[in-house]
Amino acid sequence: MFEGSITALVTPFADGKVDEFALRSLIEWQIAEGTSGLVPCGTTGESPTLSHAEHKRVVEIAIEAAGGRVPVIAGAGSNSTEEAISFVRHAQEAGANGLLIVAPYYNKPTQEGIYQHFKAIDAEATVPIIVYNIPGRSVIDIEVATLARIFGDCPNVKGVKDATGNLLRPSLERMDCGNEFNLLTGEDGTALGYMAHGGHGCISVTANVAPRLCADFQRACLKGDFVAALALQDRLMPLHRALFLETSPAGVKFALAQLSKIRRDLRLPLVEVSDPVKEVILHAMRHAGILDQGGTANGN
Repeated sequence: MFEGSITALVTPFADGKVDEFALRSLIEWQIAEGTSGLVPCGTTGESPTLSHAEHKRVVEIAIEAAGGRVPVIAGAGSNSTEEAISFVRHAQEAGANGLLIVAPYYNKPTQEGIYQHFKAIDAEATVPIIVYNIPGRSVIDIEVATLARIFGDCPNVKGVKDATGNLLRPSLERMDCGNEFNLLTGEDGTALGYMAHGGHGCISVTANVAPRLCADFQRACLKGDFVAALALQDRLMPLHRALFLETSPAGVKFALAQLSKIRRDLRLPLVEVSDPVKEVILHAMRHAGILDQGGTANGN
């Protein structure tokens, strides 16, 4: 199914609008650097503050720009089941290769409610669904037993993006769901452990900024070369940490602006990272070798 370094794309803005040119350029760079897949309109894409029209346009741009070279897994989740189904229908019509469906946030459904939410979405789906479990953002946790029930009853559900940071999860989920279940982590910092537990890839925030390093890291893991993977992890770990010192994607957009890829514009209630965090991010970028001491971008 999906594997390797899959970038959770930021949504570039300029003068309050989606910067379509910057988004297309970012996607070209990502593919050239070895990224294995793209996820538009996830958390990193600031989906909560995109209008429905903007959300759909960003998905369309990602599919057009990728041009079939790498799969596009469209963010199509919502805490409203009907709204999620609307995004699903659009993404499929636009040509998405997969769907990323987040656990319903804010309204805090029970495990039965979570199951029914995914079952209703699955009934409208025609492409693979990746269940997105991120308790830190959605408040609720999709329990392993619930995930196994969803997988067993929903034929289009093929895997999970696990952003719990719990390294027991990949092994437990494989035990309950089987070896065909697509195990993707959403946590860059623990990706090394996740992959060693049998993961297939990472839907990565850091890959926005260091796509080649993240792609090399994932290739090493998938080959079982954990010596090489550890060396890359040590280069990337300060960056993984720095990008989340304040709410993402503020740090990612600051870092990408240093590489002259996008403007650092965010939408309220998100604001630019503070000056001390900017310094930590710059130091981490230099440590990773993607920015030199003078502030000039280097090749990964």
